[in-house]
Amino acid sequence: MGAVKGCELPEDLLYSIENNVWVRRESDGTATVGLTAYAATLAGQVVSYTPKKVGKDVKKDKSCATVESGKWVGPAKTPVGGEVTAVNEAVSANPGLINQDPYGEGWLVKIQPADWDGDTAGLKTGSEALQAFQEKMDADGFEGC
Repeated sequence: MGAVKGCELPEDLLYSIENNVWVRRESDGTATVGLTAYAATLAGQVVSYTPKKVGKDVKKDKSCATVESGKWVGPAKTPVGGEVTAVNEAVSANPGLINQDPYGEGWLVKIQPADWDGDTAGLKTGSEALQAFQEKMDADGFEGC
């Protein structure tokens, strides 16, 4: 498990640095998408989660869910395009899971990717992702999780 400024960033995930989201390819070929711990900290306590519906096509870098906190309302932009195959009902019932466990129980949607290799080519992982987040946090004046 990597960390930058106290924010956990698992090194086995792929990250869209600019959108503060992660993606993980599952054994069945689907892709699980979620917000980073950094995004959850910036947003504050999440109070609402409205995912795209199962069966809906989503485009890379477009919204797969709307997330609302006391400080912010905005889209969670998916790092891969494709069809939404599952939404996280546990997060619908308890949006705070995004803050409590962003890489586990707090995932947002599962997608059947249309072009996994093409969409993930520009994503970062491992030490490269940690370095990119360090630079982003420094540029943003972020003090830490």
